[in-house]
Amino acid sequence: MPASLAQIAASAASAEQPAQDATRGRGFVYGTVRDPLGAVVPGALVELLAGSSAVATGVTDAQGHYRVRVPSNGRFQLRSSAPTFNAATTAAMFFSADAATMTDLIVATPTDTQQVSITASGTPTPIAQVAASVTILDRDWFKYTRDIQEPLRYLPGAQITQTGQAGGTSGLYIRGGNTNANKVLIDGIPANDLGGSVEFANIASTGINRVEVLREPNSALYGSEALAGVVSLTTRRGSTPLPQLEYSIDGGNFNTWRQESVLSGAAHRVDYLSSFARFDTDNSLASSAFHNVTFAENLGYQPNSATDIRFTLRHVSAGGGKPNALALYGLPDSAYSAEHDLFVAGTLENRTTEHWHNLVRYGGLRLNYLYNKSYPAGNPVKNASGVITSYIGNPVTIRGANGYVVSGQATLNFPGTYPSITNNLSQRDFVYAQSDYRLDSIFGRPVHTLLFGGFKYESERGTSASTGSPTGAADRNNYSTMLEMQGDFASRLFYTVGTGLENNAVYGFAATPRASAAYYLVRPTHQGLLGGTKLHTSFSKGIKGPSIYIQNHSLYGLLAISNPALISQYGISQAGPEQSRSYDGGVDQEFGNGHARLGLTYFHNEYNGGLEFVSQANLVANGFSGASNQAFSGGAYVNSLAYRAQGLEVELEMKLSKSLFARGGYTLLDAKVQNSFASSALKPTINPLFPGILIGSSGPLKNNRPFRRARNSGYFGLQYTRSRWNAQLSGTLVGLRDDSDFLSGTMLLPNQNLGGAYQRLELTGEYRVSHHMTAYAEVQNLLNEHYSEAFGYRALPFNFRSGLRITLGGESWKLR
Repeated sequence: MPASLAQIAASAASAEQPAQDATRGRGFVYGTVRDPLGAVVPGALVELLAGSSAVATGVTDAQGHYRVRVPSNGRFQLRSSAPTFNAATTAAMFFSADAATMTDLIVATPTDTQQVSITASGTPTPIAQVAASVTILDRDWFKYTRDIQEPLRYLPGAQITQTGQAGGTSGLYIRGGNTNANKVLIDGIPANDLGGSVEFANIASTGINRVEVLREPNSALYGSEALAGVVSLTTRRGSTPLPQLEYSIDGGNFNTWRQESVLSGAAHRVDYLSSFARFDTDNSLASSAFHNVTFAENLGYQPNSATDIRFTLRHVSAGGGKPNALALYGLPDSAYSAEHDLFVAGTLENRTTEHWHNLVRYGGLRLNYLYNKSYPAGNPVKNASGVITSYIGNPVTIRGANGYVVSGQATLNFPGTYPSITNNLSQRDFVYAQSDYRLDSIFGRPVHTLLFGGFKYESERGTSASTGSPTGAADRNNYSTMLEMQGDFASRLFYTVGTGLENNAVYGFAATPRASAAYYLVRPTHQGLLGGTKLHTSFSKGIKGPSIYIQNHSLYGLLAISNPALISQYGISQAGPEQSRSYDGGVDQEFGNGHARLGLTYFHNEYNGGLEFVSQANLVANGFSGASNQAFSGGAYVNSLAYRAQGLEVELEMKLSKSLFARGGYTLLDAKVQNSFASSALKPTINPLFPGILIGSSGPLKNNRPFRRARNSGYFGLQYTRSRWNAQLSGTLVGLRDDSDFLSGTMLLPNQNLGGAYQRLELTGEYRVSHHMTAYAEVQNLLNEHYSEAFGYRALPFNFRSGLRITLGGESWKLR
């Protein structure tokens, strides 16, 4: 996946002779130098770099064309620079002295407009030309964090919620969408379980070089699961001409240890990187120890300058205790979980001609999740006959941020078969092909249009088995077609229109259109207080199918077995797709001589057909006869939730000096439930201690806010870099949230503003002791705040890690 604008290849050109003659010579690299909006840049200096030395140079002509001689076969970088622009350097690429290679370059600006977005349109596009809401974070922002969920906290419109401490289930909410409504890609491999869920707590930062987040649906390109947004993770590539070995070791409080080894390099036509890391911690709570072992591989081969063959692999082995919500029960549950995941892909990418680009990819996913509750933890409760009816926690007092307080002992477990085991196995194999063609003219008239087409076939197989329940299985074959067109008018109006045509084994055929446009009222300038002014808007639809477990535990399916008459009585249908419709619009304003950017975006999302969980107790209490049997022990699901989420995003980026960079953002989220099974078919619960207050025990009530989504949230980051050291201070600010303690009787608290606000600060830094050794440290929850991201699940208090990174090899292998 290309990592910078300079790697985008388009039409051919030459600085020393007309473009049509460029390919007649061999041993040259040629192309066009443009600014981030696509305008040509005359008089730009282009340098061919071997290491840090320029071995050949060229200057662009009046049409922005350049041509530079390649002295020998090998890996080189290209650096472009021009007055009023910053220098931009490509990643190392293989160039042949026996062939002409076309590579377009784009000069940089002081802000992040030189970045390339791939997620928004499926092809590398300068972020200045993207109308969609995209944020890109490079490795400098999360170099020493242990999990990839950490940088996701510092995005506008995004909120991470973790149930507990390290290893606790973590989910990402994008613009109010559910945590299972995001498509997650690792080197182009969908990481979602069948039906959309992703466990962010198990995705370590090991080997990750870049994070790109699209904050709106894009099922047009990515199919089912891209209901609210897309997260794309890219693995590092080797870059040093000679092999380089990195070894890191660090430790911290709560018996926390982490080690990582990285071997990488790039020689002639081959680049390689292997990374292995292990993380262990006891956390601060009983029965919550966690470990994560991750191996990442990225191997690339360029048989020629126009072709890249790449193999990527990522294996994750993670597990630990699941003590449940200790604040609600006063003692830990006996459960633990283990997960073994494999992500693998092979990609062939070829620029067949100067205008025609093709890509073919095979990908495979293997997820193996085990949840084991060894015994029924808790204090046994017996009836008059001496039979155990339940197991309850210790006496506790639970206080919500809304001021309501309850005291007592909550039910933690019920009698049954123990150990109680759930085992989910998921497999996905897919083949994806895309072809894009760039038109520079039609009937002799100049145009700037890119035509994109893609096709994907995926085979999904899986099983979901739980103690005491029949095994559920799925075997799905899905087909997706993607069509898209993007272009611009006069390098001022940029547009993208497209659609996905989905033929899904669960919900059948669906079309997911998408369109976006951006217009520059004022082109970016690097002189004066105010610079470029960009207006942008987009519209899109998303779709998502149910997981295997939900498909086999739908209320429709279970009632069809136990009491079919209730299906028509309550208007219950089979588990179908969840759907979304989204539109947004906003303005980006550059100022301060191009060193700062302020973005304001309004968004409006509609989510329909959301799958709601209904507990067995709720079903029985509301007259669903037959729901007391074993088939309903894990509850049931129904497509009944509908809500809208609208709001405002504010983001600010500022390059305050050569060494200091600041970024921050704020999100106002106005989310409202429009329909809910808990408000219609079921009776809202009332705690006798709080008469007259309606409570959604297992789901939000109509006209209330969806659970765990803050109305007000924000973030900030300060990054200071000098020659030998750098430091970064980051903060997450999250307001009050509606939630439930999911208990019953007099232990049930009202939903509104149940979850408290919190502020979470993080400090990281490094100091380069020598060429081979770097000391680093990370401190989380700097203020030692006692808070819960999910009600009842205590987050980690003040915690730290510090260690050393040793680097051997690379250029230091050379004899001096």
